[in-house]
Amino acid sequence: MIEIREADSAELTAEALKHCIFPLALAEDVQLDGLNIYTQGDGVRLTASDGREYLDMMSSHTRANTLGYGNAEVAAAVGEQLTRLHYVGTVTNLAPPTIALASTIARLAPDGLSKVLFVTGGSEAVEAAIKIAKQYHAHTGKPRANKIISRWNAYHGATMGAIGATDWLGTRHIAEPGVPGYSLIPGPSRYRNPFDMEEEAYFSFCADYLERQIQHEGPENVAAFIAEPIMQAHGVQTASTEYFGRVRDICDRYDVLLIVDEVITGFGRTGAWFASEHYGITPDIMTMAKALTAGYVPMGAVIARPELIDALPVFRHVHTFSGHAGAAAAANATIAIKERDDLIAKSRDNGAYILDALQEYLDPHPIVGQVRGKGMWLAVDFTKDKATREPFADDTVRAVVRRMYEHGVIASPIGTAFEIAPPLISTKSDLDEAVRVAAQSIDEIARERKLI
Repeated sequence: MIEIREADSAELTAEALKHCIFPLALAEDVQLDGLNIYTQGDGVRLTASDGREYLDMMSSHTRANTLGYGNAEVAAAVGEQLTRLHYVGTVTNLAPPTIALASTIARLAPDGLSKVLFVTGGSEAVEAAIKIAKQYHAHTGKPRANKIISRWNAYHGATMGAIGATDWLGTRHIAEPGVPGYSLIPGPSRYRNPFDMEEEAYFSFCADYLERQIQHEGPENVAAFIAEPIMQAHGVQTASTEYFGRVRDICDRYDVLLIVDEVITGFGRTGAWFASEHYGITPDIMTMAKALTAGYVPMGAVIARPELIDALPVFRHVHTFSGHAGAAAAANATIAIKERDDLIAKSRDNGAYILDALQEYLDPHPIVGQVRGKGMWLAVDFTKDKATREPFADDTVRAVVRRMYEHGVIASPIGTAFEIAPPLISTKSDLDEAVRVAAQSIDEIARERKLI
């Protein structure tokens, strides 16, 4: 057995710098900010290697950890399954927990979705969704339908098919030339948009743009339109029922499949099992990951309308660990806990509670432009000037997040905003602490930089 020895913070940092790769982190930031090395978690709190404790308001950085740390029920379910039967392969080899999970996801998903494929994460789920769309059209009268339309500032993953639909985090261009056939169009955004339009007019324009792009590419060549129900770029960009209603109509009119990417938003993050519920979206294909297992074991999935899968004589795609029994046990336990403890309703109610508090205490601040959110996913957008909504071009947002960390609360910078995505088990006391520290940190940074 490999021994994980006790080491002090400096030793762990030195060893990590020697042997680990840090995705998306600028080398200069790693040198400036150092590493965050944690040794223990309990509930919504993390203990770092230097002994300091933090209130984790990002659900393990990726927004996945909806149940918090140290959940003995999930751990026990995984351990029991690994002991009984950990893995049986893929293709037509299945274990009972995997079948049960597929049935549960079909029960919880929007109406009409019932066929599930399991993968190990969000990027793989998007890859599979795109392949389903293309192969479906190849067998049903649109053999040249290999184009995918996505949106500006979208994030759909880091693998080559998913990255073609991605326009956020700077991951696409360095990997180009990539998979051909992708195009990007404007998507809904709050507070600011590229055309300085009023929000609802801009949302309508975005839907119009989708139709024009399909016409431009040729409907016979377009397999699918892929969209996050709430975009992450610059922090929790909620859409509208009207926008997604028009998107659905346009996709139907031109025989284009609608892929809804719920990797971040699925399984309670926004106060519903899936964010599609907020907007009345009826996807043809839907992706999920992250909170599916609350981050306890890597797993993702894609679910589709049965007629799409039934049209395929064979789905030409495979994953080694598709439907891994241990991962399925983690997901089954996670969903059961969320249902038993009514955590979806708690996400909705506590999300409204912290949104009200953030708006009350932060909105009036001179450098805060807008506070927005849905359920337990919230963002604070910043501006140099409330009249013009000009964003900060320097590190002011990152400085606020660093200061929050110094005060013991974990948030995350995201473009012009910072976001928080608290675990669904967070109490009102936890949320009050986050609001207090956010308000304090914003005010301290603003005063230190003479912004007020």
